[in-house]
Amino acid sequence: MRRAALAMLAKNISPPNLSIMQDEGFTIGRIRTEVLSGLTVALALVPEAVAFAFVAGVHPLVGLYAAFLVGLITAVIGGRPGMISGATGALAVVMVALVAEHGVEYLFATVVLMGILQVIAGAMHWGKFIRLVPHPVMLGFVNGLAIVIFLAQMSQFKVPGSMVSDGHGMSGGEWLSGMQLYTMLALVGLTMLIVWGLPKVTKVIPAPLAGIAITAFVVIAFGLDVPRVGDMASIEGGLPQFHIPAVPLNLETFYIILPYAVILAAIGLIESLLTLNLVGEMTNKRGGASQECIAQGVANVTTGFFGGMGGCAMIGQSMINVKSGGRTRIAGIAAALFLLLFIVAASPLIEQIPLAALVGVMFMVVIGTFAWNSFKIMRKVPLMDAFVIVLVTVVTVMEDLAVAVVVGVIVSALAYSWQNARRIHAITRESASDPGAKVYEIEGPLFFGSSDGFVELFDVAHDPDHVIIDFQRSRVVDQSALQAIEAVAAKYEAAGKAVALRHLSRDCHQLLSRAGHLMIDSDDDPEYEVAVDYSVRTGILGGH
Repeated sequence: MRRAALAMLAKNISPPNLSIMQDEGFTIGRIRTEVLSGLTVALALVPEAVAFAFVAGVHPLVGLYAAFLVGLITAVIGGRPGMISGATGALAVVMVALVAEHGVEYLFATVVLMGILQVIAGAMHWGKFIRLVPHPVMLGFVNGLAIVIFLAQMSQFKVPGSMVSDGHGMSGGEWLSGMQLYTMLALVGLTMLIVWGLPKVTKVIPAPLAGIAITAFVVIAFGLDVPRVGDMASIEGGLPQFHIPAVPLNLETFYIILPYAVILAAIGLIESLLTLNLVGEMTNKRGGASQECIAQGVANVTTGFFGGMGGCAMIGQSMINVKSGGRTRIAGIAAALFLLLFIVAASPLIEQIPLAALVGVMFMVVIGTFAWNSFKIMRKVPLMDAFVIVLVTVVTVMEDLAVAVVVGVIVSALAYSWQNARRIHAITRESASDPGAKVYEIEGPLFFGSSDGFVELFDVAHDPDHVIIDFQRSRVVDQSALQAIEAVAAKYEAAGKAVALRHLSRDCHQLLSRAGHLMIDSDDDPEYEVAVDYSVRTGILGGH
């Protein structure tokens, strides 16, 4: 029942209405779809990069350069074609204190060190540990990120330029009102309607791109008074220039940037690897975790030397790309190049795009990303799994992704340990081969969580002089298990009784032997090296 419920949960992680990629090859149609998808992503990247630069307290071009460089490099060498990376809010909020206290040059140095740490993580193949993230945590991650994306769009409904920095990011600001608010809401609705309805008519043009284009045309043609990209900040600039961070090269600088670099590297890798898994579910692809770690690291090292604020995978833009048909590296490369084109040549045109069009696209991403079936799933999965889904969702919204994932994994691990700890029990009987001896057949894993319960299974005072502990249906897992066996043997020794251990598996035998707790008295199964009957030596574990 549990396995079936979790299988249903995993199946529903992927947003609806996104089909599995079919191998179409690099046909003209495929290339056109990839390029148009990249253009759509690039348009959505502009306000996000500018907004996150404001959050971090740096110039908008610092965010845009990061989106370009991180997006380009990860698209070329990343572990999952179709995934989009760039400047993200999860990293920006960590950078606020660093920039406010030490300045932007220290941020660039931190991003370089962050990238080096990520490359090391990839070279050490630490990305494989993302497999330890349970499905309930993944579902909570998806739902939490969908809510975060939704809440991030609320700032677009405020009067441009009215928000101020409070030392922890951008806050405050006056809400739009009157006809300007109603017009923006109508344009958001128009964009969402186009994104929803156009695929039912044609798929020649990505629906998000069509929604942005049509809404922008309406605004420009009728001269509607609504916030536009240019109202946030000018995105005009040149090519990113190589720049060595202007910080003292000494231990003091290292001590300043190291804590930030470690946090940023961890958050960036967690968000990137979870997004990699999510995109993999949608495109039927597997693997690439270590490669993605290295790609993120190389991208951030490069970005730090070219005046960028660093970045990681972006779930919102990745969803836009996949929904628009982007499945290969072409889409990510095109998105990065289009973004650079916007900066150096097309800024006057891009700055005329209404924010309402981009908000409408992101709202459709929210609807497509949130696993609405999770409400049904939580009634079918075990209560603890449902609790983890809600917990990770709430912590993602209230704190950040990295904290939410760590909390979810810890709670899931503790719940698993508790469930296994309760499984330890024993069946008692008289020994057929050794008349008068009492046999304890142990069932369930013996580890730190079940060691106390294991000790409580034995009735030392009333047991006969010879006791056999049979581990055929159990496993000795860790040092706590060894200590538990010692404690039981010591009690029997103190009572003048003997203990023998039987049916230890090969790995249990090796664990006990390495610890020096047992002397092998039997070699009844040389093929598998399983000890059928180990008598415990007196003075070590007690016995005969």
